[in-house]
Amino acid sequence: MLLAFSCSYSHSSDFIYGSTGNAASAGLSWVMSGVLPQQAGLTVSGVIYRYTALKNAADDMLVHVQNENAAGNGYIFRETDDWSGLPGNTINKLVSVDNIPIGFWGDGSIQVDGTGQVSDPSVVYTYKYDPCFNPQSNPSCPGYQVPLPDQEGPDLDSYYALDDEAVLKATEETDPDLYDRDMKKRTALEKANDSRLQKGLAASNNALNISSDVAQAFMMSAMANEQRFGPYYEQKIAGGVYAEAVTLPVSDLPDSNKGLRNNLAQQLLYEKMVDLQYK
Repeated sequence: MLLAFSCSYSHSSDFIYGSTGNAASAGLSWVMSGVLPQQAGLTVSGVIYRYTALKNAADDMLVHVQNENAAGNGYIFRETDDWSGLPGNTINKLVSVDNIPIGFWGDGSIQVDGTGQVSDPSVVYTYKYDPCFNPQSNPSCPGYQVPLPDQEGPDLDSYYALDDEAVLKATEETDPDLYDRDMKKRTALEKANDSRLQKGLAASNNALNISSDVAQAFMMSAMANEQRFGPYYEQKIAGGVYAEAVTLPVSDLPDSNKGLRNNLAQQLLYEKMVDLQYK
């Protein structure tokens, strides 16, 4: 059974299955963060352990292979072997657990209660995880989204031009006469632009009025040249009364023998069906 888990990991469906090394290689206690791969969504499905109990057959001895509950009190895993009244021996054991998430697995240890000791311990954890548990971990994962670039730019010192010493100095040395002259030029230019704008608007309005008058005159001319249909209405087509040329002889038409036979056959078929229902 240990050989079945000797490989570091294997692929099956969308999960990666694997097993750890010997967590108890350095002693009878270990830290799980250095044992299990720190993968998001990883769960532990089993614990495989082996050790040799050194004791006298008459002594009482309990051996606990355990992991603390990292999310609460007590233990998330604890398997106890009772060696009381038994001689020392080597035990190999596989304990299945119900895919407990990695966040619950606290520090592990092998605890001995009673008289005796443990040698050559080996504790291996089997696990599985989905490499795309977090879709952003790999661009090939379903649901992966291209990360947006960092929106934060470099820190820049704010600059207010009116507080600049050179700007303040230039403002203080401005000649009032030059300023007034520039203002007068700017005012005159604005007035000239307003005048040209008003002339342009007046010209556009006149053009619209002229085009409107031309359109109305064209419509009146078209209405005056309307075709007169009176002469067509006064025309008459020569004609008269068309008498019916086909006449039928006034006499009683004989019954159709073919229809009579058909009706008789249907009547016979109906009576036969009724007789079959009664029978």
